[in-house]
Amino acid sequence: MRRRTALSLTLAGAGALAAPAVLPAAAAANGRHGDKQPLVIGHRGASGYRPEHTLESYRLAVRQGADFIEPDLVSTRDGHLVARHENEISGTTDVAAHPEFAGRRTTKTIDGLAVTGWFTEDFTLAELKTLRAKERLPLVRVTNTAFDGKLEIPTLQEVIDLAEAETRRTGRTIGIYPETKHPTYFQSIGLALEEPLVRVLRANGLTRKSSPVIIQSFETANLRELARMTDVRLAQLLDAAGKPYDFVVAGDARTYQDLVSPANLKWISSYADGIGANKNLLVPRDATGKLLAPTAVIRDAHRVGLDVHAWTFRVENQFLAADHRIGTDPNARGDITAEYELFFSLGLDGVFSDQPDTAVAARAARPER
Repeated sequence: MRRRTALSLTLAGAGALAAPAVLPAAAAANGRHGDKQPLVIGHRGASGYRPEHTLESYRLAVRQGADFIEPDLVSTRDGHLVARHENEISGTTDVAAHPEFAGRRTTKTIDGLAVTGWFTEDFTLAELKTLRAKERLPLVRVTNTAFDGKLEIPTLQEVIDLAEAETRRTGRTIGIYPETKHPTYFQSIGLALEEPLVRVLRANGLTRKSSPVIIQSFETANLRELARMTDVRLAQLLDAAGKPYDFVVAGDARTYQDLVSPANLKWISSYADGIGANKNLLVPRDATGKLLAPTAVIRDAHRVGLDVHAWTFRVENQFLAADHRIGTDPNARGDITAEYELFFSLGLDGVFSDQPDTAVAARAARPER
C-alpha cells in the first residue's frame, strides 16, 4: 500500500500561507526540492504556553498559525488512544493527588528501562477523564502552572474534532501529526497502537496520502506495518543518540546515527515519506554547546525523496545552542529567530516548535523574491 509522496501539506482556503519565499543558496546546496514553505508543527500543541497535550494547547497552536498539531498517542486499558507524551503520567497529571488510584502506582520496564509511577494502560478512559493535566516543566514555564488542574486528557478523536473545527473556522487546513509511543511495549501487553489508530483515522475519512495526517514513530517496525495498513503519510523519527527499540529487540545493530547514512535513508524511503530528526543530527554542537558545521542529512534525505522535519525548537536558553543564548538565565528567552533562520536556510521542510508563533513569525520574515 506504500507510495512515495512528500510530507508537505497543501494549505487551502483564504487563510492559506503567504507566497513562497526565495530559497537561500544554502538550501539549494542541500538539495531542497521545490519552493515549499516550511511547515510549522505545534509540538504537543503550543506547549510553551499551555500544559502539553491538552485541547487548549492544541487550540492555541492553531491560533498562533501552526499547520499541524502533534498528539503523542498511548493506550488506555480499554483500548482508547489518548494524548500523553508518555504512558507514565505522574509528571503531566494530578494522578498522585487521587487517593483512589494510590494502589496503581507501580514499576514497569518500558523499552528496557525501569519506570515507576502511574500508567495509562492501567486506567480506563473514564478513569483517566477524572484526572487533570498539569505543567511538565513548572520551574521553566511558571505561567503555565496557572492551568494546572483545569484541563482534561484528550482522546485522539477529540484532537481530530478540534482540528476539523479549526479548519472550518480559519479556512485553512489544520493537520494532525500523531506519534505512536512505545509501540513494541504496547504490542507486548496486548494493546497494539496501530489498528486503533488506523480505525479512528478511517472513521474520520482520513485514509489518503492527501489527508492532513502524518504518522510518526521512533521505531521502524510499526511504521513498516502502518505502510501496509494505510496510505497516510509516515515519518521516521531519528534521535541524535541511541537506536530504535525494535532494533534492540530484533538484534539489529544499526543506530539512529547509522540511519542517516545515504543507504539507510534510501531504505527509510521505501516505507516512509520523511524523517523527523533531532536538530543535532542536522547541525551538531560541540562539548560547550556551540554549533558545528551542518551535516549532509538534509541534502541526502532530499535526494531520495524524503522531507526533513526537525525537533524541537524552544525559546528558552537552556534548549538553544550557546551561539543563540541571551544572558545566563537558562529559563530566559534566547534568540530563537536566529535558530530558525539557520535551519530554514539549510532547506528544512518543517519545524516542531513549543512556541509556534515564533516559528510562524520567522517563516514570514524569510526573504521574498
